[in-house]
Amino acid sequence: MTGRHYRYYDLLMAGFVAVLLCSNLIGPAKVCAIDLPFALPFTGERLVFGSGNMFFPISYIFGDILTEVYGFARARKVIWAGFGAMLFATVMSWVIIHLPPAGEEPFNATLQPALEVVFGGTWRIVVASIFAFWIGDFINAYVLARMKVLTQGRWLWSRTIGSTIVGQGVDSLVFYPIAFLGVWSTDIVLTALLFNFLFKVSVEVLVTPLTYVVVNALKRAEQEDFYDQRTDFTPFSLED
Repeated sequence: MTGRHYRYYDLLMAGFVAVLLCSNLIGPAKVCAIDLPFALPFTGERLVFGSGNMFFPISYIFGDILTEVYGFARARKVIWAGFGAMLFATVMSWVIIHLPPAGEEPFNATLQPALEVVFGGTWRIVVASIFAFWIGDFINAYVLARMKVLTQGRWLWSRTIGSTIVGQGVDSLVFYPIAFLGVWSTDIVLTALLFNFLFKVSVEVLVTPLTYVVVNALKRAEQEDFYDQRTDFTPFSLED
């Protein structure tokens, strides 16, 4: 690859990392419930979901755009940047929670328990979230890059949706058993896994027209449409 500079690559990286941090710091703090006028499979007329699901599908859309325009190797850098940001945020959350609060500060009596609830996720959820993100995003980027070569750049929708099905499927299969098996009943784990997988893939399908617009605009602006024909697909590298 060449060492050329891209106008929007760094902005996409920043957006990807911001979405990841929101999904893992803001999202897990709240479980939402919406009453529906109709019944859905697996959930019935009451839709219950973690608010993190509002963010995480967006990270896959970022990943699709990055891989489609700039190629697997540059998307790999962004995934590692997100991984590092998640680790740093997790460590600093733990440090801040465990620093001794000042007893003379009146707000600490309510702030400390709130911080522990919002940012003090169990080790299982933290490990599951980080590991599932890492493996799921790399698989998503790999599948999209390989499909682009196989389809000779045609049918963008097939690789954005196809890679998301595989990546989100692996993500869900990794996250839910590690985080909740043995805490929730097996039936609930399977229901949550399947519903959240379908929800995330549905978001990808719904935003496909917007993905087309962004991808085409970036390809024109960057004068780039990378094909991973001789790419080393190892995730353990930061080489362009």
